[in-house]
Amino acid sequence: MLTGLSIRNIVLIEALDLAFSGGLGVLTGETGAGKSILLDSLGLVLGDRAESGLVRAGEDQASVTATFEFDRLPDALSAIFAEADIQIEAGEPLIVKRRIKADGGSKAFVNDQPVGVALLREIARGLVELHGQHDDRGLVNARGHRALLDRFSRVGGSGGAAGVAAAWDHWRRAEADLAGARAQFSAAAAEQDLLLAYLAELTALAPIVGEEEDLAAQRAGMQKGERLSADLAALQHLWAGSDSALATLRSAARRLDRIAHEHPLLAGALESLDRAVIEAGEAEDKLAAAAEALTHDPLMLDRIETRLFELRAAARKHVCAADDLPARMDQMRGALDAIQSGEEQLVILERTAHDASLEYQAQAEALSVARSEAARRLDAAVAAELAPLKLDSARFRTAVVRLEEDRWGPHGVDAVEFLISTNPGAEFAPLTKIASGGELSRFILALKVALAEEGGAATVIFDEIDRGVGGAVASAIGERLARLAQGGQLLAVTHSPQVAARGTAHYLIAKSSEGTVTRTSVVPLDAAGRQEEIARMLSGAEVTPEARAQADRLLEQA
Repeated sequence: MLTGLSIRNIVLIEALDLAFSGGLGVLTGETGAGKSILLDSLGLVLGDRAESGLVRAGEDQASVTATFEFDRLPDALSAIFAEADIQIEAGEPLIVKRRIKADGGSKAFVNDQPVGVALLREIARGLVELHGQHDDRGLVNARGHRALLDRFSRVGGSGGAAGVAAAWDHWRRAEADLAGARAQFSAAAAEQDLLLAYLAELTALAPIVGEEEDLAAQRAGMQKGERLSADLAALQHLWAGSDSALATLRSAARRLDRIAHEHPLLAGALESLDRAVIEAGEAEDKLAAAAEALTHDPLMLDRIETRLFELRAAARKHVCAADDLPARMDQMRGALDAIQSGEEQLVILERTAHDASLEYQAQAEALSVARSEAARRLDAAVAAELAPLKLDSARFRTAVVRLEEDRWGPHGVDAVEFLISTNPGAEFAPLTKIASGGELSRFILALKVALAEEGGAATVIFDEIDRGVGGAVASAIGERLARLAQGGQLLAVTHSPQVAARGTAHYLIAKSSEGTVTRTSVVPLDAAGRQEEIARMLSGAEVTPEARAQADRLLEQA
């Protein structure tokens, strides 16, 4: 709830620090004293537009700070702060500050962390619910009527709004799975003939992992042999025949061997010649081996090149490496198998989606029945509140309307709107289109009392809900405001002494002037101050003893 409000340099308010408590707090004062300034100041921390005209004349900037305290931060606010990455410690007050400059610029902070004004508007719904003469939010906004009725119905579990939302999500997921499978099946079926043709080509080709590398190596070797064949032939001729260099070396070695014993140098020459013969023989063997290794068979080379080109062409066609062709064949077989089993899978998914649809519709129908029953109870509860609020001729109706199927959603199959008729025989219409300012506020009060809702804003503010009424009606309004404030916090700006007397806290809004300077102040009243203010409200400018006595009676009855 709102526990503190500090205002600096807002219009006629120079400096103001207010502390609030739970229960019913009433704010009174003469017309023009500045009650609207107080609400405008609170509106700033709730994300209202920052007008430069709000800055007090002669000042560079103004600020408003509101402090809220909770036993436990509401889940809706926790979710908003978590998404915005704002840390709020458990048990820590929530301090919202708005600073505006005379040139119209503004900054916002939550617990000293800079935030955007859009975030203030988001959290405002969980902080303050404001009902004014021309307010189009809160209970007046038809977008929230369905949720209000659901809370009033108190239907939980599978038949409640949460169960319907879960069933809707399950149905949507099942439909999405089915649509995806259908698209995949259609695409695969359209390519079935092409897949079969591709697989037949690759099956005939029978690619093997590593085959391209082996063929490329063989082809390179044969091409090298073809290029060296003339040189190898010439070298082999030098080593072959009786007149070859090697034959000449061997002949020379045999002849030298016969005379080597005649002199040591001849023996040494023989040893060198023998080594030359051995080296030359090894060279001959290696030349023969090389000639054999590099021998190319033109037919074999042609077969290898043909195979290599076929593998590489297939790889280009399927946009992969040649070594990936066997895996691509497995993919094609898998796709063809999926096509064959796709129809069976589609049948399963269609059955799942159909069952999810039936489950959603069953739960939505149950919720719709619960809403219709709750609507009758709410209509009766509101009707019981109308006469005491001087709305005897008015009628209230909760319209639960079946939506077209394309508008179904996690909320169910219904649209819900609160309608009224203010005169006998008049058509029912939305609240804002028929009710006047005073009537609208009283309708809202009747709704609040009838709903006795939970999970709304921490603080509820009624701005001049008693405008244009008095006597028994004002007393009825005060009694209902006090009842609503039990266990929570409700603030009421009022001109009615009957309402003011019901307050557990009373704040007097007053305007004073010193020369050319005018200021608005807000003062908490004690018991004597309350008596005097209520007496003023009863009698006008001159407070009479009779008015004070009447004020005492009102306070005693409260």
